Amino acid sequence: MSTVEFNDRVAIVTGAGAGLGREHALELARRGVKVVVNDFGGARDGSGGSAGPAEDVVNEIKAEGGTAMPAACSVTDYEAVQKMVADAIAEWGHVDIVVNNAGVLRDKSFHKMELADFDFVMDVHLMGSVNCTKAVWDHMRERQYGRLVMTTSSTGLYGNFGQANYGAAKLALVGFMNTLHQEGAGKGIHTNCISPVAATRMTEDIMPEEALKALVPEAVTPAVVYLCSDGAPSKTILTAGAGGYAAAKILETEGIWLPEAERNAEAIAANIDQILDETGMQEYANGGGQGGKFFRRMQEVMKG
Repeated sequence: MSTVEFNDRVAIVTGAGAGLGREHALELARRGVKVVVNDFGGARDGSGGSAGPAEDVVNEIKAEGGTAMPAACSVTDYEAVQKMVADAIAEWGHVDIVVNNAGVLRDKSFHKMELADFDFVMDVHLMGSVNCTKAVWDHMRERQYGRLVMTTSSTGLYGNFGQANYGAAKLALVGFMNTLHQEGAGKGIHTNCISPVAATRMTEDIMPEEALKALVPEAVTPAVVYLCSDGAPSKTILTAGAGGYAAAKILETEGIWLPEAERNAEAIAANIDQILDETGMQEYANGGGQGGKFFRRMQEVMKG
């Protein structure tokens, strides 16, 4: 069996006062990781706030013999996030892992959704992850080591009715991961995404009871722990739920190339089946792969 190792590691887990984040924090602590348990302690829609949930999980960790500290700040408050990171470094010397798990829901169909609810969900999921990552980025670059986990969602990857704000934020995190992978590759910083399906207060009223019983949060945690480990990959989207684990990928078809005189909507319509043909689909290592493919197709057509 492969060994998943953590050598004197310190982790920040956001949204760790309940649900998925709590399970991630508990398991990392069981494996000897020192954990900052971050949770604003608000309701599912982000209202309210309390230090209680973070402190309760810290007490659980300590009762099991682990090491942890609470941080009840909102991930939307960059100054408070910076202080959370500074406090962890002051206490333990470094921060090696950030699991960006904090989130809220304000679900409505798009035509009924207020822009304030769209902005707030984007702020917590996307900018909250940006804030926590930015606060540790230079530190990780200096230490030549980092493990960053973004929490995406099947809603972002595939869509879900009534969650335009949530889906937009969750897919944005995939784009964030893709670029951080490029920029961190030479600095020992690995960035990945987890796409969880779990029964938490975020999903308790949008899933049937039978599914909720099977989708325990702790079934997602093994994938997250792996992505936090020394041997983690980078630029990987792992999906997890009810004991199932898979990978999601963004692929592009081979497509066509049209000479200048034929570049019109009618030619697209005439060739749409070939454009959509999945034969030879591939995943690109970076954004330049797409442009390189079109240039190659141009050369092939012109030579042929």
